[in-house]
Amino acid sequence: MGGGNGTAVTEFVLLGFSDFGSLRGPLFWGVLCIYLVTLLGNSLIILLTLTDPALRSPMYFFLRHFSMVEILYTTTIVPRMLADLLSSCPTIPPASCFTQLYFFALFGIAECCLLTAMAYDRYAAICRPLHYATLMNQGACASMVGTSYLMGIITGTTHSVFIFTLPFHGANTIHYFLCDILPVLRLASASTFWGEVGNLAITIAFILTPFLLIIASYACILATILGVATSQGRRKVFSTCSSHLFVVILFFGTGTVAYMRPWAGFSQDVDQILALFYTVVTPMFNPFVYTLRNKEVTGAIRRLVKRYLWSP
Repeated sequence: MGGGNGTAVTEFVLLGFSDFGSLRGPLFWGVLCIYLVTLLGNSLIILLTLTDPALRSPMYFFLRHFSMVEILYTTTIVPRMLADLLSSCPTIPPASCFTQLYFFALFGIAECCLLTAMAYDRYAAICRPLHYATLMNQGACASMVGTSYLMGIITGTTHSVFIFTLPFHGANTIHYFLCDILPVLRLASASTFWGEVGNLAITIAFILTPFLLIIASYACILATILGVATSQGRRKVFSTCSSHLFVVILFFGTGTVAYMRPWAGFSQDVDQILALFYTVVTPMFNPFVYTLRNKEVTGAIRRLVKRYLWSP
């Protein structure tokens, strides 16, 4: 940590991949391919849910917004990551670092909230089917999505403004590949106590609590499934929910380990791997788990192909 008498920081150095050496080239192409798959897959989901009349239920309304957030979330991180992998000394101005931190927090929190809303939708559909139309009406769905974005905006604004009103003098090296809250906060020349308390509060409120709520929802769903009379009914419900649960475990699992563990408990290489999973790899899985395991979506893809490619 730099002392208060040092020179004011005019740029930060991102050293997240400085130790990867010859692996930086393969990592560049790997991340680029994953990013392109993420963009194409999630864009396809957005297109299908907007154009296909069969995908008009609340589940697909949430899925469309979730795919939008996934695209914006990865775009906040990946393009600069790719540029840094090609640079011998990757730097970022404070204004750009502020912007990245703001949107990273905004879309990350919005994603957590949307996953919770999607779990509640499945709970209402399976556990309270007679009240589903009332619980998940158009106004309720729009309110849940709007609240997700609002929570992201409030959290991103509060933390990014707080962090960048602190003085930064001397030390400017971030041992990470993006401007995340804790890596930037710990370069500040002033006390970071309240910033770290705020980061812990965010983790509990928007990572741990939603994860526990989702697990509780699926516990109720599982209890209801066990009461379904036919094995065919069980298989149908499991097929509908397993894809969502897979995304939840992958995203919240890596995020919880990354943000709830002691900061000094893992090596920097482990930090990079965890961060790569919840920022780059997980968004790529979203299109696959929601299309390959979903007959309604695969049917919509076939109709889309027939309409635009095979029609006379």
